[in-house]
Amino acid sequence: MKIFTYLLFLFLIGLQQGANAQPAQMKNGIWRAFIIREDGNPIIFNMRVKNHRDLFILNDRESIPIRDIVFKKDSVNFNMPFFESYFISALQKDGSLKGNWIKGTAGATQRWDFYAYPNQSYRFSESGGDAMANISGKWEMELTRNTTGYTRKALAELVQKGNRLTGTVITPSGDYRYLEGIVSGDSLKLSTFDGAHAYMFAGKLLGDRLLKGVFYSGFAGVEEWVAEKNASALPPEISPTDLKDGYSRLDFSFKDINGNVVSLRDPQFSGKIVVIQLMGSWCPNCMDETKFLSDYYNKHQKEGIEVIALAYEYSEDFERSQKSLRKFQKAFDVQYPMLITGVSVSDSLKTEKSLPQLNKISVYPTTIFIGRDGNVKSIHTGFYGPGSGEYFEAYKKEFQETIDRLQAE
Repeated sequence: MKIFTYLLFLFLIGLQQGANAQPAQMKNGIWRAFIIREDGNPIIFNMRVKNHRDLFILNDRESIPIRDIVFKKDSVNFNMPFFESYFISALQKDGSLKGNWIKGTAGATQRWDFYAYPNQSYRFSESGGDAMANISGKWEMELTRNTTGYTRKALAELVQKGNRLTGTVITPSGDYRYLEGIVSGDSLKLSTFDGAHAYMFAGKLLGDRLLKGVFYSGFAGVEEWVAEKNASALPPEISPTDLKDGYSRLDFSFKDINGNVVSLRDPQFSGKIVVIQLMGSWCPNCMDETKFLSDYYNKHQKEGIEVIALAYEYSEDFERSQKSLRKFQKAFDVQYPMLITGVSVSDSLKTEKSLPQLNKISVYPTTIFIGRDGNVKSIHTGFYGPGSGEYFEAYKKEFQETIDRLQAE
């Protein structure tokens, strides 16, 4: 009897320990999340939790599913589906999360403090009351970097409904994807987070036709900005990538993700239309273009169209680049070759080392169209994604028109 009682005691203790070892469960609903910059300023975004374990990053119309999550005791660690970007955190007694966001870069790895709170569906508080004005529309922007005084142009496309504000900022090379925030009183705030972009705009309304504020970009970037309303404003132009004089073709051979050498001279590309994507797995606009190109390729490959991605990564380390690019490949079902150039995006000689036939590579993504005769027919510098609305639609139309023209040749 004593032996039975002792064994029963051990069994009950084991059950209790097993119960105590149950992994963390997050509260369902909308969360408010903070990642803290080097200067202490937060970038704020929202998350959604379903079934206590399914996590989504939210930015306006975008919902990014996080599928690589590890729960262990009170730990909740998750890997972003793209980029060198992941979170390590622990569930607190009040149900919140506390930890770090880790982000790879071309230099030192960044480690941001991270906090997230359940049952907070707002992004910014409306402490200023109703909006002073409706600022929907197009705004010509000028941004000035605090450290150097360097200025650059941009175009803001904003949509305001009540106090809620959404939109994007369009630069010469691409767009800032899905921005979300508020207008309250004479103040505005907009932010976005997608695993690479970590941006926040804070500003003031100076009447209904002038805005002014500060742009917090990444871990430490700060720019002052002003914007003037202009319904006919266009995205600022950029100096395009082009072929050097005397060249009509590209010529390259690089290893693909699996380590196999792929050349533009390979038989599979002969006599076909080939779209060359200059990209990097660190680049949010490249993420959007990869989704577009992958969908297009999977639908149209049988029409004699090929796509090749040439990746310029943070480092020359093949395994690091391979690991990061596989995220893109998996997330977007990429069936076309993704080649690792082995040239760092920060290398000042990247063009000469990889594609010396071009005058420069300055913007990612850049898209190069090659005709059936093997000659370069068109080069498109930059990319406006789905967050840019009408500009994305214009890009898709121009892309198809270019393909149709090359098919007719």
